[in-house]
Amino acid sequence: MMAVGNPKGTRDFNPTQLAKREYIQRCIESTYKKYGFLKIETPAFEHLDTLTGKYGNEGDKLLFKILNSGDFLSKVPPIDLIEKNSAQVIKQLSKKGLRYDLTVPFARFVVQHQNDIVFPFKRYQIQNVYRADRPQKGRYQEFLQCDADVIGTASLLPEIEFIKIYQSTFEALKLDDFQVFINHRKLLEAMALQVGLSENFTAFTVLLDKLDKVPLEKLQADFLKLGLKKQDISLIQSWMRPIPFNLEEIKKLNNTIHESNKLSEAIEELNFIASNVNSKNAHINLSLARGLDYYTGCIFEAKVPQSNIGSLSGGGRYDKLTDGFGLKNMSGAGISFGLDRIADVLEERNLWPKNLLETTQVLITQIDSSSLQDIFAIAAELRKKNIRTEVYPEAKKLKKQLEYANKQNIPFVITIGEEEKALGKFSLKDMISGRQEILSFEALINQIQKSI
Repeated sequence: MMAVGNPKGTRDFNPTQLAKREYIQRCIESTYKKYGFLKIETPAFEHLDTLTGKYGNEGDKLLFKILNSGDFLSKVPPIDLIEKNSAQVIKQLSKKGLRYDLTVPFARFVVQHQNDIVFPFKRYQIQNVYRADRPQKGRYQEFLQCDADVIGTASLLPEIEFIKIYQSTFEALKLDDFQVFINHRKLLEAMALQVGLSENFTAFTVLLDKLDKVPLEKLQADFLKLGLKKQDISLIQSWMRPIPFNLEEIKKLNNTIHESNKLSEAIEELNFIASNVNSKNAHINLSLARGLDYYTGCIFEAKVPQSNIGSLSGGGRYDKLTDGFGLKNMSGAGISFGLDRIADVLEERNLWPKNLLETTQVLITQIDSSSLQDIFAIAAELRKKNIRTEVYPEAKKLKKQLEYANKQNIPFVITIGEEEKALGKFSLKDMISGRQEILSFEALINQIQKSI
């Protein structure tokens, strides 16, 4: 017998869960629109060579590959199968992959449609992405991302607006204790230079990024393997302390990290952003690396520290993302909200608005099929007045139809029986109070509209 169940790392959503997700999406989408972002969509899968090499080695391992159609093994040299040469085999087996994020497909979109776009181009995109990650709480293999990007300008205004977007969105979601953590790739490069790990920069940033989940003691051996000196462990420990994001604290970075051109450039940009942002929720986190190779400037991460859910949003500046597609000098910056993780935090705190699920407001019962024309006519009139109405599909005992209304939390039930037909009126039952009246159509409408 076939096992019933969805794949690990994926989920089904019932109507209540979907209503909750749509509420979060509306909050995010509303903020994006207020800042002038326009919506686009891209396919769920891309050419595999579009995706590979954009996320670093760790990210490339998490790409879902799609098998070629037809006899996908026919073009694979037998020697590659015998020697288990997976890298070569994959090139023959798969030409497409599910999107890992929305940023790389966006870069492809910009290059492909550059003649139709007005730059700087501000877009938002809300679609599922796919990662072959190990499923755990707050981490799924299929999840919804809500991205906003500005491309075609080197101005730091987008970074300033993204911090303000965080403020607006999280406040709308009643997550007032959110924190935005900020770092800069050039600060990371200066840090790597200071501890002698410039040659192992990517590996260094991958380890740094783990420090918010794994104690430094457990990663010490990994840092030493990269070539870190023991005396630098305490320095890394000091870099893990969050710093308030203001001009005074940014100035102190000169005492924390050795002077270099990279440090000066990063401090200049951070000073500009901080001078235009006043948020008690913003902090510098020198261990934040984001783990994606395409970032070149400021990077962001947003969390609710009192929750165990992890990062709710991330993003940053990228200057060369379109280079690989043949379009040079196209600087951009973006952020992405993880809707699923936000939903987990709201669930954890029970922060959902009341009456989130827009259920049926009126049920029209069916006593016998001879009344169908009258039933359809009144249902149509109710719907014209934006009253959510459904008709019970079968002529069953009234008790059963009322039980259905109770289970579905439908507040009003209309019945057209012989007595009602003779009077040219309708029976309206208030399922909450139990009160029942025989009313004209006008009185019935007034009564429902007054109560919903």
